Amino acid sequence: MRPSGNAAIYRPDLGIVVMEYIESAMMGYIGLQVMPLYPTALKEATYSVIPKAVMLKIPDTARAPRGKYNRGDWTYERGMYSCSAENGWEEPMDDTERAFFDQVAPGTADMIAAKRAVNFILRSQEKRIAQKVFNHTRFSAHNVGTEWNDHANSDPISDVNDGVSAFRLQCGMFPDALIISYTTFVDLKNNQKVVDRLKYTFPGMDLNRMSSNQLAQVLNVAQVLIGGAVYDKAAIGVAADVADLWDSAYAALVKISNGLDITQPGIGRTFLWTADSPSNPVVEEYREEKVRSDVFRCRHNTDERYLESVDSTGTTVSDIAAAVTYLFGEVTA
Repeated sequence: MRPSGNAAIYRPDLGIVVMEYIESAMMGYIGLQVMPLYPTALKEATYSVIPKAVMLKIPDTARAPRGKYNRGDWTYERGMYSCSAENGWEEPMDDTERAFFDQVAPGTADMIAAKRAVNFILRSQEKRIAQKVFNHTRFSAHNVGTEWNDHANSDPISDVNDGVSAFRLQCGMFPDALIISYTTFVDLKNNQKVVDRLKYTFPGMDLNRMSSNQLAQVLNVAQVLIGGAVYDKAAIGVAADVADLWDSAYAALVKISNGLDITQPGIGRTFLWTADSPSNPVVEEYREEKVRSDVFRCRHNTDERYLESVDSTGTTVSDIAAAVTYLFGEVTA
């Protein structure tokens, strides 16, 4: 039902339909797979962080007859998040524009307007997460031997295998994913070492149609997440300069924290304040008669946060994110 006044009405139906479109592979958004949502009713709070010092310890688990079991005597450290920053965008659907859509595709006008707004919101969120993951000032960048866009001479299979070995010694676990840009994915499809391995692993396959799952098998990682989203980095009014949101100069092996157990090691989480934005993002609609338009607003309060504990001054104590991230540098020249 369309609003008759300027009071905003919640449109969860549009949120569900639009998110199904946005989350499709064609959009290339992977940020919320790397830093999954953590819904919270509190706008800002602390959360439990397992101390880095005890992550890999081997305690004495022996119990004598009639004796007590040993138990953990350490205390959780505390991380902090704040969803005080709100991001939002509005898209008007003019009555004339609605009449056109109703003529050629009845019932689609609302979805089209909401899709426009949601895309801006999620592209902005994707950029925030990408900049946190591919961050050489936060994580030490380990430059590959030869850039992977040197298709004849580079060896990304060995580079990734070496990275996995270093990752395992770094945190005692295997990575959940290798993160690359779409440009890097194209380079790997044309890399001689990868092509040779593909021929033996998947005989008869069309090499141009290599999937992320097939690449993961070749590189011997659990999964490959391909950041396919792009943005125009040129100023308004200047010719478009389209670039990857995920910088092709980097790749990363990461551990991903999923589910409600916030103490599970991972590079980070996206805290979503559900009291004000019950979905990511929330879609609302209101009428603005002075411009004869129905306005579709998309917004959310989130904090894309590294998993780490801090002391009372905000100084990092246990940097879990750094322990479970291995950043490759100079992946492309």
